[in-house]
Amino acid sequence: QVHLVESGGGLVQPGDSLRLACVASGRTFASHVVGWFRQASGKEREFVAAISRWRTSTAYADSVKGRFTISRDNAKNTAYLQMNGLTPEDTAVYYCAAARPGQQAGSKADDYDYWGQGTQVTVSS
Repeated sequence: QVHLVESGGGLVQPGDSLRLACVASGRTFASHVVGWFRQASGKEREFVAAISRWRTSTAYADSVKGRFTISRDNAKNTAYLQMNGLTPEDTAVYYCAAARPGQQAGSKADDYDYWGQGTQVTVSS
């Protein structure tokens, strides 16, 4: 079992940056693929980014490519989502997710078994 806690959300203006963090409990963090998803009010949850267990590969939604960067520090049991050039369309609750140890995972929410509680990101002038 992995417990995930997100932080770093807030209210920012268009063009600003934020860095979200996801801290995981336990000793198996390096065994989990980690993803970030978001859900805007009235919309379905959507994939944002994912990173492999040893940072060898990353994947991004087209809507965030070139603006967002996913990373992880396995020694700190922490994953990050650096968000630059934020727009009002990025407003959503952002969730960190982890797949089961050793399991492959991609852009589908069903690939992930562990979820954080979410952190609100609001982009508004």
